[in-house]
Amino acid sequence: MAANGATKNIIEVRGLKTQFGDFVVHENLDLDVHEGEILGVVGGSGTGKSVLMRSIIGLKPPSAGKITVFGEEFYEASEREQREIEQRWGVLFQGGALFSSLTVAQNIMAPINEHLHLPEALARDIAALKISMSGLPPEAGSKYPSELSGGMSKRAGLARALALDPELLFLDEPTAGLDPIGATKFDDLIVSLKKSLGLTVFMVTHDLDTLHSTCDRVAVLAEKRVIACGTIEEVRRTGHPWIEEYFGGPRGRAALGERPAPKTSARGEAL
Repeated sequence: MAANGATKNIIEVRGLKTQFGDFVVHENLDLDVHEGEILGVVGGSGTGKSVLMRSIIGLKPPSAGKITVFGEEFYEASEREQREIEQRWGVLFQGGALFSSLTVAQNIMAPINEHLHLPEALARDIAALKISMSGLPPEAGSKYPSELSGGMSKRAGLARALALDPELLFLDEPTAGLDPIGATKFDDLIVSLKKSLGLTVFMVTHDLDTLHSTCDRVAVLAEKRVIACGTIEEVRRTGHPWIEEYFGGPRGRAALGERPAPKTSARGEAL
């Protein structure tokens, strides 16, 4: 919260336009991410959820608009200023995106070595701490990505994202490919870390269970922009057809714990 009690924005996106050649993904997109919240970003295939995240973290420069992170306009900042901003966030890419030739511990040490230049012994101690924080056993540090299960790869990627003690965490489809039990445990871990570390979390996801169990607000991408942003209840009240289909369909009702309506015959008899 800001000093006057108003909500503080960690990320502000204004008038964003992103495109690949002649194909426009986003146009005139606005979005705020509040300090200390978990914001879930949802939308249909091709709406540019991951592209939006990549634009915010500097991997896809926009064609128009501005992106402000921690009060600094990222693409107007100098290279040194951008690096300072990058040190304040961590990123978990879809699939973990671990370096296959490095062990888990070495993967975690990579951003430490790049940004902090600490003695190797200290860097190894930090890597061991992050491995523990992510819920991995200590022996995972010596394993290579090819030796990890899908769930362990996600946690290893998360450990690397936490390497620099970030204030802001970006997650791209963090529970994709996990079984329901593994996904639930990962959701619980994100909520626990958010509370214990005071994180702000920007999460791209299509997992309705994750949205309901972790997110404070949801931003819906459609028609090249954010068409709704708020709590799930607030978003559903907009009445947009895609939102109705997404949250009101069988999977959406199941995530809410709602029982599907019984099927009936033409005469109204239960089938």
